[in-house]
Amino acid sequence: MHLHVADHPLVSHKLTVLRDRETPSATFRQLVDELVTLLAYEATRNVAVSETAINTPVAPTVGLQISEPRPIVVPVLRAGLGMLEGMTRLVPTAEVGFLGMRRDDDTLEIETYTNRLPDDLSGRQCFILDPMLATGHTMVAATNYLFEHGAKDVTCICILAAPEGIAELEKTVGDRADVKVVVAAVDDHLNEKSYIVPGLGDAGDRLYGIAD
Repeated sequence: MHLHVADHPLVSHKLTVLRDRETPSATFRQLVDELVTLLAYEATRNVAVSETAINTPVAPTVGLQISEPRPIVVPVLRAGLGMLEGMTRLVPTAEVGFLGMRRDDDTLEIETYTNRLPDDLSGRQCFILDPMLATGHTMVAATNYLFEHGAKDVTCICILAAPEGIAELEKTVGDRADVKVVVAAVDDHLNEKSYIVPGLGDAGDRLYGIAD
C-alpha cells in the first residue's frame, strides 16, 4: 500500500477553512469540490493511457488517451457523493458506480445498503471517494469488494485520515502495490466515538445537513 499526503499550500488553506466549525454548508461543499480536484490530480498520476494517432491543424502526431476499460469512480454514500463532481471534472470520461455503506454506531461494523456497480470489474482502475478514513472499516470493505470483482488497482481518495484507519487498511491489504491512498492530511487520532481529531466533524452532516 502506498500513502500519499498532498503537500501543497492551496490544499492546506482549503482544509483549514473546511475544519472551521463556522464554515457554512454551501462554502463547505464548494471547498470539498475544489479539494477533491486537487487530490484527484495526484491520484490519477498513474492512470492507464494508450497511444492514439491524431491530426493537429499543422501535422499528424501521436498522443495519449485514457485506456479502455475506462476507470471507474466509486463514491461511498452519502458523504462521498460530495466529492464526485470534483473528481469527474478532472476525469470526465470515467464511469461512475456507487456503494452505500454505513457504520453501526454500537458495533462499529459496516453495513452495505446499496450497490450500483458492475458485477465484473476485471482490469478496471477504481477510485474510491470517501471524505474520512477514520476506523478504516468502510474503506477495507469497499476495497475488498472491488478486488473480489476483478478490479485492477484501487486508489482511495480521502480528505482526512487517522493513523488508526491507515493502519487498519494496511493490515488488510499489506504491501499490495495496487492499493494507494491519497489524502489532504493525516490527523492525530480517533476519539472515543471514532471521530478524527482534530478533524472537521461529520463530513456528511456538514455537506448536506443532519439526516434523521
